[in-house]
Amino acid sequence: MDFKQCPLKYRFRAIDRIPEPPSRNALRGTVVHAVLEDLYGLPAAQRQPVRAESLIVPSWARVAAEWPEVTEVITDAELDGFLGEVRTLVQTYYRLEDPTRFDPESREARVEVELDDGVLLRGFVDRIDVAPTGQLRVVDYKTGRAPGPTQETRALFQLKFYALVVLRTRGIVPTQLRLIYLADEQILTYAPDEEELLRFERTLSALWEAILDAGRTGDFQPNRGWLCAYCDYKPLCPEFGGTPPPYPGWPTGGTTESPDETLADAVAE
Repeated sequence: MDFKQCPLKYRFRAIDRIPEPPSRNALRGTVVHAVLEDLYGLPAAQRQPVRAESLIVPSWARVAAEWPEVTEVITDAELDGFLGEVRTLVQTYYRLEDPTRFDPESREARVEVELDDGVLLRGFVDRIDVAPTGQLRVVDYKTGRAPGPTQETRALFQLKFYALVVLRTRGIVPTQLRLIYLADEQILTYAPDEEELLRFERTLSALWEAILDAGRTGDFQPNRGWLCAYCDYKPLCPEFGGTPPPYPGWPTGGTTESPDETLADAVAE
């Protein structure tokens, strides 16, 4: 999706590996995901709202230990307010699902599959549920708002990506894929079919070929649009008077299993 949105952004992220500073929204999403992951690690009867709230501070401590720079985003004076935002989103979750009624098969599962033409798909799935009948549901938590009509393409791209990985790793089409948007209490569901997923697989392969072509030449063109306002790489973009660093060349020495050659890493937010 980065490449479709802006090839130059893809280059900065995937090839130059220029780090992006963590934002307040990203940190909030990471903490909420950590809380929900830990919540489903408890026995079903213990997954009560009060217990979920007790997981917030330990989850924040873990995130802060992994990202020391978070103190530059959330100061000590702001911490109580920030954790209050996390608490509100966790409380909202209980209005959308009852975590005491089922046990997920997996939490934060790493999935990976190589397609027949060598394209490697890799991602992390927030939750996978399997019913006694064998029906499978993939769930992804979002701490932002549900997309409007002009932004649904990105959400559907992610859902189809997950569905294709499940199809290729398990040989079944998921019965349902679910995006849970906590900010506005919306749930987006998608019921894929195999023919559609096979078409999507061809789309991914064509997209990867376009990325490889750009990688050989270094020609990653910027694509100016409304999302530029939220891009951390804007100071380096020639569309805004910036100068990209010299192209480092396509990563070498890896195999198709190298992270440098994955099509996408589906992360939380």
